[in-house]
Amino acid sequence: MTATEVNGTVGRVTLQTIADRVGVSRMTVSNAFSRPDQLSPAMRRRILDTADELGYVGPDPTARALARGSTGAVGVLLTESVRCAFTDEIATGFLRAVAGELEPTGLALTLLTTSTGPVVPARDVAIDGAIVYSCIADSESLSWLRRRRIPQVHVDLAPVEGIDNVTIEDRAGARDAARHLVDLGHRRIALVLPGPPDRCGIRDEPPEDLGLHVADERLHGWMDVLGPAGVRPRVLVRPKNLPLHDTTHVRNLLESPGRPTAVLCYSDLIAVAVLDAAAALGLDVPGDLSVIGFDDAPLAGRVRPGLTTVRQDIEAKGRLAVRTLTDLLSRPDPAGTQPPAGRIVLPVELVVRGSTAPPPEA
Repeated sequence: MTATEVNGTVGRVTLQTIADRVGVSRMTVSNAFSRPDQLSPAMRRRILDTADELGYVGPDPTARALARGSTGAVGVLLTESVRCAFTDEIATGFLRAVAGELEPTGLALTLLTTSTGPVVPARDVAIDGAIVYSCIADSESLSWLRRRRIPQVHVDLAPVEGIDNVTIEDRAGARDAARHLVDLGHRRIALVLPGPPDRCGIRDEPPEDLGLHVADERLHGWMDVLGPAGVRPRVLVRPKNLPLHDTTHVRNLLESPGRPTAVLCYSDLIAVAVLDAAAALGLDVPGDLSVIGFDDAPLAGRVRPGLTTVRQDIEAKGRLAVRTLTDLLSRPDPAGTQPPAGRIVLPVELVVRGSTAPPPEA
């Protein structure tokens, strides 16, 4: 008889299948797996051996989740594709920290994208809670999580009443970066940020709203310093999903009349695109052009010259997001109206490397 052939038929092996073979009740078989102290060692061994012989793989996960009222999994909602999450070193570092912090809890990690196809992960995937990572505020997926009353923690999003939030001092870090350039003597400064298609291009005035909390905070921080210093920056808003190897927009910015002597970038990835464009145009960094990134991703120390940037502790951010969510899930009513743990804001630090220097005319 094969592992799944019972009484002349072939089908899925269940607790009842094992009970019938051993000649005990279904509850006795269930106890062998979940409450072994209720059985004698000999009876439990007999049941487990029979289960192994029949090829029983354990209780059905769906039924088990329904019985205990939880799935044993938490989701991380990403604005970008899952593929992008494994090519961006900051996103990868965040996910690595999340996975490491989750490991001892026994909770599984499920990556959710903002898909709008027939399957919408935030609507259709079974999870106990979610970490929402740097999503746009009007994301349909975020709306689905709220409608499902999924307990959630927001990371790098604007504060929302009733939802725990983990973020960094984006605005303060941007101020430090801008002040560094102003103190070096730069006055022809450009800003490069991601944004939606309808706001992309080179402009002489910063946009009021980019629809992405982190981008808006960093833009406000730069202007907190540049405005009072009398600097009117040129602003390049790149399509948010534009591949980084496409530097056409950046080259146009660097070739424009009265080209900038310094560029403040939303991220280290964008800063590297600026370095590539400068090299293609024969511009020396930092002799002709100073460049500052944000995040202090590992690549910031690998490029030459080393990239001046604003460091954030991405590992701490991921760990704190998980701890906040697991604390929330431990409450009697995690999706209820209990007050949230609050808002955690992590510090940042300006790291000066070789990509910044006084302007050439100084």
